[in-house]
Amino acid sequence: MKLRIIDKEFAICKVKDFSQINLEDEFLFIGKTDDEHSIVCEMQSIPNNCTDIDEGWIAFKIEGQIDFSLIGIISKLSTILAETKVGICALSTYDTDYILVKKENLEDAKNALREHEYIVE
Repeated sequence: MKLRIIDKEFAICKVKDFSQINLEDEFLFIGKTDDEHSIVCEMQSIPNNCTDIDEGWIAFKIEGQIDFSLIGIISKLSTILAETKVGICALSTYDTDYILVKKENLEDAKNALREHEYIVE
C-alpha cells in the first residue's frame, strides 16, 4: 500500500461555530456532534473562534480509492504506529483515509511504516 505525505502542516481545532471556516481551503475536515464542533485545517487557516487548538500535525494520505469492503486498513496502520509510540488522528473521506501524526514523530512514523512494507512518498 502506498502512502503519500501531504506537504502541509495541520491543526486540530475545536471551534465555537463554523462561521469563520473557509470552505474553499484545499484541505478541511469538519466534524459536528451534539456537543462539539471540530475541524482539521491547514495552520494558516486556523479560525479566530477556536476554544482549543492542537498544532503541528502532518498527514499521510492512503493513495488510491479505497473500497468500503476493505477492512482493517486504519487498524493496521494505527497498530504499527502505536507499537512505535506514535499517536495518530485518523480521518476518512468517501474515497480514502488519512492518518495524521505530530510533526516531531514524522520520521519515526515513516520508518515504522516502511519496515512493514508500506511505500511512503
